Amino acid sequence: MPVKIRLQRHGKKGKPFYWVVAADARAKRDGKFLEKLGIYNPNTNPATIELNVDNSVKWLQNGAQPTDTARAILSYKGVLLKNHLLGGVRKGALTEEQAEEKFNAWVTEKEQAIADKVGGLDKAKQEERAKALAAEKEVNEKRAAEAAAAALPETPEGENAEEEVEALEAAGEPEQAVETPEAPAEEEDKA
Repeated sequence: MPVKIRLQRHGKKGKPFYWVVAADARAKRDGKFLEKLGIYNPNTNPATIELNVDNSVKWLQNGAQPTDTARAILSYKGVLLKNHLLGGVRKGALTEEQAEEKFNAWVTEKEQAIADKVGGLDKAKQEERAKALAAEKEVNEKRAAEAAAAALPETPEGENAEEEVEALEAAGEPEQAVETPEAPAEEEDKA
């Protein structure tokens, strides 16, 4: 019975979710399988991959052939490396401790690379939010300036109004001099 390590599709339309399975090559894509080895979710960034490394290596050693996509996933998670290292142990080129050390060093290096990628994605999202916020503030300031300009009473002679403002500024007075009524002062005198 030829065994394949392949993906079995689950999830809804447009949102695929896969199981990584060891199945008979003659079985349907989503049909009967021998063992579920893990999951693969391409909808997240970076893609979520959970894989049982030891069981996957066992199937590879028993002659299971991975499909192209499954081979890429197995390589990404280090299954092919571990299978290669165990082959070296069988031939006597390495001890089991050396093989485990090499595999664990590779895993920590890979986890660091993934963490760096996630950190870079988070930083990019923050930069996009900051740019969007700055653009929104700019638009709001323009709208506020336009609303303030529309709220000011216009003089019949629009050209003379600018000259009057310049004259007031030259005299050191504010643009809009607001006169306070002296009625409260008079009320204090009467009391």
